[in-house]
Amino acid sequence: MNEIRAIEASQMKNETDKFKVGDTVKVHFKIIEGRTERIQIYEGLVIAIKNSRTGKTFMVRKNSYGVGVERVFPLHSPRIVKVEVVRPGKVRRAKLYYIRGKIGKGARIKELIVSKKARAMAAAASESNAASKSESKAKSKD
Repeated sequence: MNEIRAIEASQMKNETDKFKVGDTVKVHFKIIEGRTERIQIYEGLVIAIKNSRTGKTFMVRKNSYGVGVERVFPLHSPRIVKVEVVRPGKVRRAKLYYIRGKIGKGARIKELIVSKKARAMAAAASESNAASKSESKAKSKD
C-alpha cells in the first residue's frame, strides 16, 4: 500500500492553481498533434470538483454556438499548463449541475467581490511564486 502512495505522490503537482466551484476559469491545455504541440485555452464555469488524491478532477462548462459543452480535466495531469481565474464566483453549492437547465441570464453566477487589499496580496503572492519558479528552473539548468 505504501508503494502505491509513493507512486501517486511522485505524479502529483506540487503547485496547484487556486480556484473553486463557481469561478470562471481559463484552462491552458497542451494538445499534441503528431510532432507538434500547442496550447489550447478552454474558458468556462467550474461546475464540479471531485477529490481523490491524484485522480482529482474538475468539470468546466461553456456555451459554444448555443450548445452547452462540458469537459472534465484531471487536475494533476501534465497536459494542464495552468488554470487562470478570470472571474471569481459566489455560490452556495458544491456542485452546480442545476446550471445545465438554465438559459441566458438565469445561467449567470454572482461575482465574488474581493477587496483591493486581498487582490493586491494575491497578486503579490502569484508574482513571488512565479519568481521562485523561474529561479529554481535556472538553478536546475546549471
